[in-house]
Amino acid sequence: MRIARYECAHANKKFMENEKITPEIKEEIKKAIEELVLKMGFSCEVEIIETQNQEQEELVFNIKTEESSYLIGQYGVNLQALQHMARIIFRGKTENKANFTLDVNSYRQEKNESVFALAKNMAQTSLREGRAVVMRPMSPYERRLVHMELAKNDQIKTESTGEGEDRRVVIKPANLV
Repeated sequence: MRIARYECAHANKKFMENEKITPEIKEEIKKAIEELVLKMGFSCEVEIIETQNQEQEELVFNIKTEESSYLIGQYGVNLQALQHMARIIFRGKTENKANFTLDVNSYRQEKNESVFALAKNMAQTSLREGRAVVMRPMSPYERRLVHMELAKNDQIKTESTGEGEDRRVVIKPANLV
């Protein structure tokens, strides 16, 4: 069984360094996404959302469409694949290794907020009951969100355990570690 421990410093580390993303590059990415979605047979409008998160600028391209269920897929699987393809297409056209995220009708944003709320509730349960609490199996992206969110709380420690699709986060009070 593989176990990965996430300490506060590690969770706040930048996982991918962003190159400088100019307005021209943002427009190139937007155009590549619009072309990709159009070639898939869907009409859309792409909005660019810039946020600052943990000392790092995050760039989100939100695809607004009426056919969102096809682009999102079950549990966001199609959205993940679409993001992967968009990055490959963009990086094939340029030397820039800009890191960006795709969203469809703010699905990912709402999902993230749900994961944050669940993580905080589970952390409170862990502290209140003084024991480790195991979350449901999650994608690597969702587990990373949990680790990063709970790393802000010195009273809690997290670790990932399990293999493959059964990998999950264990939340426990810091004094149990």
